[in-house]
Amino acid sequence: MKVLFVASECAPVAKVGGLADVVGALPKSLLKMAVNVSVLIPFYGSLKIKKSGLKLVLNKEKIFFNKKWESFNLWQTFLPKTNVCLFLIENEKYFYGSIYLEADASSGGSVKEAERFLFLSAVAKKVIEILKFDIVHLHDWHTAIVASLFKNKSQESKIKSIKTLLTVHNLQYQGIYSYQLVNDLLNTDFKEDVNCLKEGIISADFINTVSISYAREILTPEYGYGLERFLNKRKKELRGILNGIDTYEFNPATDKNLKVNYSIKDIDKKIENKIYLQKKFFKKENVDTPFLGMVSRLANQKGIDLIKEIFPLLMKENLQFVILGRGMKEYENFFREKKKEFPQKFWAEIDFNDKLARQIYAAVDIFLMPSLFEPCGLGQLIAMRYGSLPLVRQVGGLKDTVNEKTGFLFKNYDSKELLSTIRKALEIYYKDKKTWQKMQKKAMKQDFSWEKSAKKYLALYQKISNKNN
Repeated sequence: MKVLFVASECAPVAKVGGLADVVGALPKSLLKMAVNVSVLIPFYGSLKIKKSGLKLVLNKEKIFFNKKWESFNLWQTFLPKTNVCLFLIENEKYFYGSIYLEADASSGGSVKEAERFLFLSAVAKKVIEILKFDIVHLHDWHTAIVASLFKNKSQESKIKSIKTLLTVHNLQYQGIYSYQLVNDLLNTDFKEDVNCLKEGIISADFINTVSISYAREILTPEYGYGLERFLNKRKKELRGILNGIDTYEFNPATDKNLKVNYSIKDIDKKIENKIYLQKKFFKKENVDTPFLGMVSRLANQKGIDLIKEIFPLLMKENLQFVILGRGMKEYENFFREKKKEFPQKFWAEIDFNDKLARQIYAAVDIFLMPSLFEPCGLGQLIAMRYGSLPLVRQVGGLKDTVNEKTGFLFKNYDSKELLSTIRKALEIYYKDKKTWQKMQKKAMKQDFSWEKSAKKYLALYQKISNKNN
């Protein structure tokens, strides 16, 4: 079985969020199951990869795009420390700079954004036809329209038997553009404005989301973001498969980014990582002070509004708090101001920084994810792996992965509930160290490796292969 992942990002080569982690980790587990799997992403200008170590597969290959012939090069390498083949599409006109044009990695509807990801989709179709894959695994709105291109009459394909799976990582971001723009770019014949994610949902052979609860939630108006009607029509072909994490990469016993490595057997060493960041951010240590952390895109989805609402009251508690992330300017500016206002209690790093993220996962006592919605969430899985207790809203993948024995949950998207749950966690931290450490160890014992989920993906590939055959 020959499978191609097509995505906008892939860790560790090109990473902004959890999408990259999934695209970078799942193929490694599939390869162990004898799946011939490759990954295709753009060769962004920001990628620090030397061409001297790459193999040129296609040289100045042409596609008809934006009413003219455009050329691209296709380079081949491997994901670092793996045998997973990685294809990189080179085109300086469309893949200049970094990965996303919107600060919070969302779909802003700009012409430049449409050009970038529709060019990726058009090139993907061409590469699939040339290199002949059995199944194309598409990820989010950036590549969802590829499923539609194989069925569009004006885009007659040389391959009739291609099968597609669309994984929806985030239904809120959909890629919506005028039909005139899309038709000009792709030489298609759409008659109304184009929603790229909707086109994938309608056209893909199967659709899956990244947790069982989210697969149920998106069938409702509350979480469907206008696409629930189309998802309900495809309910028989919709699956929920929980994301995993790369347990080799995310391992506190071997992670080179940490000040001190530790495991469940010597969990007391974890405190050294807390002391390290306390000294770094607040100039002095206090091991008894609860340390809260967030590593997140600064977007409304992530519950940042709730954090803003409770912030004054949070700063009255005996705690320290650190946030790492980038996103909406409104949120960035708020946290920059609060960093100046509370220098001994709050630190904000407005950045995407994987090394610091690992250090935060290892250092904090409580990891916050008060999400408005959460398809799966990887932060809570990594936090548990590092013995930091997640405090999450009971929604989507958070509900599927965190329980009262491994973390703290609140139900409604309400700032008072969030603050009450934080105070409950602080009370246990102060008064019941035995229970706290028991919860830490229970969290670290959870198995969120990719092997279990990869088996479900393999079964889904086999089901797709047999569809209509």
